[in-house]
Amino acid sequence: MTIELASKTGYSAPSGNADRNQLQRAKCAAFAELHKGPGAFVIPNPYDVGSALYLGRLGFKALATSSAGAAWTLGRPDGGVARNVMLAHIAAVANASPLPVNADYEACFGADEAGVAESVALCVKAGVAGLSIEDLQDDAFYSLAEALRRLAAARAAIKQSGMPVLLTVRSEIVLRGDPGGLQEALRRVTAFAAAGADVIYVPGLKTLAEVRAVVDAVGPLPVNVLASMPFFTLRQLEDVGVRRVSVGSSLARAAWGGFMQAAREIAQHGTFNAFTQGAPFSDVNALFGGGKD
Repeated sequence: MTIELASKTGYSAPSGNADRNQLQRAKCAAFAELHKGPGAFVIPNPYDVGSALYLGRLGFKALATSSAGAAWTLGRPDGGVARNVMLAHIAAVANASPLPVNADYEACFGADEAGVAESVALCVKAGVAGLSIEDLQDDAFYSLAEALRRLAAARAAIKQSGMPVLLTVRSEIVLRGDPGGLQEALRRVTAFAAAGADVIYVPGLKTLAEVRAVVDAVGPLPVNVLASMPFFTLRQLEDVGVRRVSVGSSLARAAWGGFMQAAREIAQHGTFNAFTQGAPFSDVNALFGGGKD
């Protein structure tokens, strides 16, 4: 079964278990192939099904969910969504798009290794081609030893599922401003790479030298970089060996920015000029098969 681009209209997920498994395997294979290069690819983060479908129409080859973007659609803060709710969001995006989807799965919603294994098994069943696990929960970092045990539990759950889902292991050390900084992040991701990670991700890197240090530390494993200030170009990141670039909550924040600007104008001035910046109704409606205004 081949994977069609999301620009193909009329896509719907297969209804039978055998067909769903076959499609998920095809997505996993396509996702793994992207990580082999050459060069780097961008994996944008939609915040709902509609944004996922639009990104597919632009020609992206894979998508990743955003825990923050999903939470905000529900009026919750990042990290404030229960596992069953997050799984429903992940499944909705993964099954709506023919593209491989990587789940932003926070710390895998498990208090211990058994909880991690259970959560990972459920995420695989949701139809993903990849998922991530973080080394932080509720603003507290797991020790390296504990993080490695949790990684091993996630790895074992994926293996037991029989589905070749890619495991991205994240260290939040740099992003959260931990005193250990880059050196502690490098210590951790080197251990993660040796313990069975498929992809390494250190959000918050500020210089190309820092990015290169991560790439050199875990090579030949592919490295994901978060597109954040300062905004390096895809070519610059390719040149230091990055394989994958995600955007995190940035697309959701861009959408919220336009909404908040328009709503504030109405509330504060009683005017509606910001609406001129919106996409035409017919254009948006046509994305989803609508033919009338």
